[in-house]
Amino acid sequence: MALIKSISGIRGTIGGAPNENLTPLDVVKFASAYGTWLLNSGKPKKVVVGRDARLSGQMISDIVTSTLIGLGIDVVDLGLSTTPTVEIAVPLENAGGGIILTASHNPIQWNALKLLNDKGEFISGEEGQRILEIADKEEFAYADVKELGQYSKDDSYIQKHIQQILDLPLVDVEAIKARKFKVAIDCVNSTGGIALPQLLEALGVQECVEYYCDPTGYFPHNPEPLPENLTEICREIEKGGVDLGIVVDPDVDRLAFISEDGSFFGEEYTLVAVADYVLKHTPGSTVSNLSSTQALRDVTEKYGQTYSASAVGEVNVVNLMKETNAPIGGEGNGGIIYPALHYGRDALVGIALFLTHLAKSDKPVSLLRATYPSYFISKNKVDLTPDIDIDKVLVSIQEKYKNEKINTIDGVKIEFDKEWIHLRKSNTEPIIRIYSESKSQSTAEHLANKIIQDIKEIIA
Repeated sequence: MALIKSISGIRGTIGGAPNENLTPLDVVKFASAYGTWLLNSGKPKKVVVGRDARLSGQMISDIVTSTLIGLGIDVVDLGLSTTPTVEIAVPLENAGGGIILTASHNPIQWNALKLLNDKGEFISGEEGQRILEIADKEEFAYADVKELGQYSKDDSYIQKHIQQILDLPLVDVEAIKARKFKVAIDCVNSTGGIALPQLLEALGVQECVEYYCDPTGYFPHNPEPLPENLTEICREIEKGGVDLGIVVDPDVDRLAFISEDGSFFGEEYTLVAVADYVLKHTPGSTVSNLSSTQALRDVTEKYGQTYSASAVGEVNVVNLMKETNAPIGGEGNGGIIYPALHYGRDALVGIALFLTHLAKSDKPVSLLRATYPSYFISKNKVDLTPDIDIDKVLVSIQEKYKNEKINTIDGVKIEFDKEWIHLRKSNTEPIIRIYSESKSQSTAEHLANKIIQDIKEIIA
């Protein structure tokens, strides 16, 4: 069991002892710190709260909401919602910030508080560090009885979110309707089961086959949208009759597609395909993180534009997108960031843009996928123990491969002639992530295994 405090929020497993797991006391402490930071910022004393369908969600939401009200902050509760919907709601509500209650792709026992600023974007590293300091020192004081915050409930924002997507110039509902798509969706029994059917109906999809769309919070399989977790829906699509499979994670900020033949489109290629469509109509640069496929760079350069890579983490991608005025960007884990709507990973807008692209391409999904450069990524991890000095490990790796091109803005990325490998300590789990990419799966896996062996030798 674990409790992870970071500049992006607090994440942990439910139950157990305070300060070791995500207990009610930890939730009160961290919500109090965030609320105090907000009160000191001079921003409006209002916070938007929304959650995914996790079993612990209602409990955590009640605690967060009551704590904020106790500080004198008004709360707008979206109830069961999606991460991008909460992000959109914050500026529409003229709120000072937002809290999303979700552990994203983590298993059922996890939950988390993700923190937003008044723009509906994730707080900066400096702001997160200040909140951690407030929590550590317990620098908060609660409101007098006549100054308590007010509570209101609003379950209309998913529909407002969908309407904003429909209003985007690059979303062509008529083109989608004309293709008469039959789509299968897997929403892992979370809030995608509320949002995706509404979105697909509004987009004119002719038929939607639903898998695990009841938001009970009982995940039927590992909720991370990776090939090894999606065997059931792939088998069903392989039987024929479906044009596209769509899979989202519990809070609907990650997006993966399945081709009409049951093959995995590739979570890395979600962003590649959407960027291809956006750049065709909106020339500009692109951004993804260091662990994402170089296929995005290839597609970007096809349009004569510039690709940039940021450190891993949505806030880092967003900052670089703003610096380069990129019209599209995101992360290779299936995270689409489309600034014409908002600066946040958003599976819903990704679905609308991809369906438009697919409709106008007049190709089946598998042939559309074949138009993109083919790379293979191997994603691995090494579990950490408290006695391992991760910084020493990374320095040793850097020294071992000093003759190669090395990037150290986030862990260590080593670039070879046609391949790369990226090592970094996870911000959300006690592991080292090791991503490698090549033109062949076997070479990518060989690279990863070589680095893993190097790490074991360094530790030994």
